[in-house]
Amino acid sequence: MSIVAEYRVNFFDTDAMKVVHHANYIRWFEIGRVEYLRNLGITLDDMMADGFVFPITEVKAKYVSPGYFDDVLCIETRATALTKVKMAFDYRVYRKSDGTTLVTGHTQNVFTSRESGQIVRLPAKYHERLQKAMEQERAEKKQEQ
Repeated sequence: MSIVAEYRVNFFDTDAMKVVHHANYIRWFEIGRVEYLRNLGITLDDMMADGFVFPITEVKAKYVSPGYFDDVLCIETRATALTKVKMAFDYRVYRKSDGTTLVTGHTQNVFTSRESGQIVRLPAKYHERLQKAMEQERAEKKQEQ
């Protein structure tokens, strides 16, 4: 199950040539990740209220084609790995008008205690929803092949 969030490129997202600055794609990965979780009924506010935070430990991006001011972008997010202590996501950011891929990426996050900052095991309340989504991801991937 991939989730697609839309984002219109603002002028402040671009450089002097109205080309999207490369650092913004990392921010947009976060938009995709938050929407992915929200779609499952999990909000970062709820996780933080329960004492969990979800920091990134790894990020990769492959820049394919430039984005420009006023483009409407689609941020496609797919979960690719899950354990009780970490989760990984893959991303594809593409221009809505023509489907051109601008960047592909990957992040890995760990579940940590908000109080101590130590890695912790995610409780069933969250893990079961994420596990179900991962099973759906695998089924969809098989159908694509």
